[in-house]
Amino acid sequence: MTQIYELGLIGFPISHSFSERYFKEKFLNEKINNFDYFLFPLENLEDFPVFIKNNPKLVGLNVTIPHKKNIIPFLDELDSSALRVGAVNVIKIFSNGKKIGYNSDYFGFKKSLETLLHTNPTTKNTNLSSLNALILGNGGAAMAVIAALQDLKIHYEIVSRQKSPNTISYNDLTILKHQKPFLQDFQLIINTTPLGMYPHTEFCPQIPYESITNQHILYDLVYNPEETTFLKNGRKQGASTKNGLEMLYLQAEKSWEIWQ
Repeated sequence: MTQIYELGLIGFPISHSFSERYFKEKFLNEKINNFDYFLFPLENLEDFPVFIKNNPKLVGLNVTIPHKKNIIPFLDELDSSALRVGAVNVIKIFSNGKKIGYNSDYFGFKKSLETLLHTNPTTKNTNLSSLNALILGNGGAAMAVIAALQDLKIHYEIVSRQKSPNTISYNDLTILKHQKPFLQDFQLIINTTPLGMYPHTEFCPQIPYESITNQHILYDLVYNPEETTFLKNGRKQGASTKNGLEMLYLQAEKSWEIWQ
């Protein structure tokens, strides 16, 4: 009998995720018969050691919200990719129980963004170092985005709910829009929050959408629904938009490389 190795996704909630479908289709299409992939809703990370003990066939995991940073203390080692980003979205589990954390979000986002910027009419002939980006959110996904933007030499500012020395608040955006066309300074706006994700598709980051023009590019890491309210609001203002589906596929393939 063929030994089945298990892979999966942990996070909470995860009903929106396409990861299980992606990997099951991959295994079917590529005739990979000794692996399977499952969704594991895990609300409390304190349950992680018991979860690992109860699933001895696991050889790898993806990690999603809200655990990408907080999973680190539960791991034995971090790969350079996770150390670089400061967050983990891939875990490789060895036969002796050792667990190493990696980050493939960085790879997926960077490659997806480069494709977008090099093909978009407003940026394809632009030096990337001349661009400014506004990052919405400061969680684990944002950390991969920050690392990618740093390596692409794209200046960025971070927007979060609470103002800090390193971030501005959504309230700041509302105030600044009355003082000058603030968003015109940031051609690239990236949503790293789960706002607008299925099933709560009516929500979106509270930014002054009326200040967005056809010179803007909106990138949403959310891919379910295909067009979030964030992207819809930008498109109505003439902006170019892209969701996170390509990033998902790219990071998933990188995950598979890690697990081999």
